[in-house]
Amino acid sequence: MAMEVTQVLLNAQAIDGNVRKHAEESLKQFQEQNLPGFLLSLSGELANDEKPVDSRKLAGLILKNALDAKEQHRKLELVQRWLSLDNNVKGQIKAFLLKTLASPVPDARSTASQVIAKIAGIELPQRQWPELIGSLLSNIHQLPAHVKQATLETLGYLCEEVSPDVVEQDHVNKILTAVVQGMNASEGNNDVRLAATRALYNALGFAQANFSNDMERDYIMRVVCESTLSPEVKIRQASFECLVSISSTYYEKLAPYIQDIFNITAKAVREDEEPVALQAIEFWSSICDEEIDILEEYGGDFTGDSEIPCFYFIKQALPALVPMLLETLLKQEEDQDQDEGAWNIAMAGGTCLGLVARTVGDDIVSLVMPFIEENITKPDWRQREAATYAFGSILEGPSPDKLTPLVNVALNFMLTALTKDPNNHVKDTTAWTLGRIFEFLHGSTVDTPIITQANCQQIVTVLLQSMKDVANVAEKACGALYFLAQGYEEVSPSSPLTPYFQEIVQALLTVTHREDAGESRLRTAAYETLNEVVRCSTDETAPMVLQLVPVIMMELHNTLEGQKLSSDEREKQGELQGLLCGCLQVIIQKLGSSEPTKYVFMQYADQIMGLFLRVFACRSATVHEEAMLAIGALAYATGPDFAKYMPEFYKYLEMGLQNFEEYQVCAVTVGVVGDICRALEDKTLPYCDGIMTQLLKDLSSNQLHRSVKPPIFSSFGDIALAIGENFEKYLMYAMPMLQSAAELSAQTADADDEMTEYTNSLRNGILEAYSGILQGFKNSPKTQLLIPYAPHILQFLDSMYMEKDMDDVVMKTAIGVLGDLADTLGSNAGSLIQQSLSSKDFLNECLSSDDHMIKESAEWAKLAISRAISV
Repeated sequence: MAMEVTQVLLNAQAIDGNVRKHAEESLKQFQEQNLPGFLLSLSGELANDEKPVDSRKLAGLILKNALDAKEQHRKLELVQRWLSLDNNVKGQIKAFLLKTLASPVPDARSTASQVIAKIAGIELPQRQWPELIGSLLSNIHQLPAHVKQATLETLGYLCEEVSPDVVEQDHVNKILTAVVQGMNASEGNNDVRLAATRALYNALGFAQANFSNDMERDYIMRVVCESTLSPEVKIRQASFECLVSISSTYYEKLAPYIQDIFNITAKAVREDEEPVALQAIEFWSSICDEEIDILEEYGGDFTGDSEIPCFYFIKQALPALVPMLLETLLKQEEDQDQDEGAWNIAMAGGTCLGLVARTVGDDIVSLVMPFIEENITKPDWRQREAATYAFGSILEGPSPDKLTPLVNVALNFMLTALTKDPNNHVKDTTAWTLGRIFEFLHGSTVDTPIITQANCQQIVTVLLQSMKDVANVAEKACGALYFLAQGYEEVSPSSPLTPYFQEIVQALLTVTHREDAGESRLRTAAYETLNEVVRCSTDETAPMVLQLVPVIMMELHNTLEGQKLSSDEREKQGELQGLLCGCLQVIIQKLGSSEPTKYVFMQYADQIMGLFLRVFACRSATVHEEAMLAIGALAYATGPDFAKYMPEFYKYLEMGLQNFEEYQVCAVTVGVVGDICRALEDKTLPYCDGIMTQLLKDLSSNQLHRSVKPPIFSSFGDIALAIGENFEKYLMYAMPMLQSAAELSAQTADADDEMTEYTNSLRNGILEAYSGILQGFKNSPKTQLLIPYAPHILQFLDSMYMEKDMDDVVMKTAIGVLGDLADTLGSNAGSLIQQSLSSKDFLNECLSSDDHMIKESAEWAKLAISRAISV
């Protein structure tokens, strides 16, 4: 059954393209014609120590890919395929894999470890391969070092693949014992210690019971802390990674160890190699994240016995932690600003300092100010940059009252540094810090303005000047301008930026044409800032926004002129089209929001729509999304006149709804369906069959990302509102889908936060559908068609009320639906509402809500219900 695959596997890695292609074809054919034989041959190849390393590695990789895939639906297919294989064949494959763990070749062992874990991930939940964990652990003590290492690595991967509830506690205890013993200093072999430490990292999620037992926890913590002192750098790094994971998983158990951990991390940050020091800083960032979450969730009052009290570790560590972090800021790298993905000790330290500021607020300021004052004027750029970075890092968290006086002193200094400092790093960080000042301390919510008539002009002049600086500085200057504009969003009729509007727009457009605009995200930043400047502008500058329309249209037109592009250039062109469509979207929303400008703008509508359609025709996913959003804005602005674009646009709408792979595109398109329904109302009718068919297909597909489903349900409501009683023919398809989704979303026991959030968005989508359908049929002779569905809708409202986990958005929509039922169905609903379990309690709860939106909906519902009952 098995066959000789060595040569084919080697050929599949050949330099010669033809040889490679031929080999890949043979492998594919073998797999399709005889899957069991194929997998058996691969596992035999991997297990055979006589074979070349390259063919064994590829054999293992193909095996792994035959068991797992990124896409959920493909993964399920592969799991089913493996489970349906003959048990005898599976047994032979597993025996080969376990045998490979003893191979002297490290690559073969490591590959086998991963494949064993993948199979365990499929079989253990099905109660198959029960003997696996036992056989891995049975002889771990008397094995040669390399086999011990491979076994520990396998246990680590297994913990990563399998969820804790499928491994019984007895096995968990034995795995942890083996792993922690492997980490012990008495274990002479470093490879074994490293594999054990990495395995512990994956096994921590299984250790709930063990961390609740003081003795076991003390032992695990001792071993982890000792491993951070290992002479081997990789073991130290892996041990700190374990500490980082423990800090979030077992925060509430850390108190007895926190002083020791501080000493270990401080030593590592000051003296150890970068990968280790970064993890040591990460430990404190992780503690900040935990405490920020707790303080946000409980609003800082722990008078009740809340389940996770805050231990204020950061507050207690402040006097020692802050100086340690400030030292790291002086360890910058020469080229960190040019490198997109740069990450080093200085950046990690600054990030952690920012989290500390958010955790403790005002208390941090007095600890950081002396460092800033001492270093900000030093001749060495590193000191000036570190001082600036420290200042920028503490601007979110402390109160405006505490920061405003300091910022008022610093602002002038910063503006001068941004134009005059000889060092690019300092300028880069200065521009970033100005952006943070404008983001957190400027805007309608801040009592004492830091930007006044007196300094506004100087700020704008300096930022526009900096936009001509090197790319990374210019990009940060754009960012600062973005927040400067955003802070004036609420002011009218006149914004302090109005006098500079033309100049700012011109400067940003100039940036987008720079030769080096592709570096440091500069072009993107310039367009994002332009959009924000337009979005936050006032009526006075509307004529200038109008003048921008033909300029941006021309830019978009130029990207469409047909030259043959390489794939790399095409990607860049697609990005630029996306930015320009995004810019037009903001302009359309701005000009469409008031009648006089909308009237003038309409002269461009045909040409703009023509450009968007041409963008679709060059078919690239990112463009689709941006152009689709812009078309949604155009439909909203043009209203019923949008109907003339539908014949040509419809096919692209359908393509968007069919785009399962790039589900964001699908989600955006579903949103545009809503925009079109609101714009065209009953003129949508000719397109509804096609749209509804596609939406129903989307809902029943298991390939579509779940996040697209709630907006699809909402769009049912949009369609029903647009076409009224014509929605009749879709009821028999839409209603059962809504009902089964409603039943699903009502059962939310044991959901985690992410699931609860999804459930609420699903409920909201379902309720918006019901609401739209009920309102769409109001005053129609066909209203009685909805009566059979009313009991189910009420049951859905009851079940959500009983669960007590609705968020405010759902609550408002839900009470609205109760009102819609009464309003549309009148006395037919009145009696049902009176009989329903919780309608009365739910209504009363909403009437006394603090949220005025909920209260308002409830008042309306009360009125509608009393009318329905009195009939």
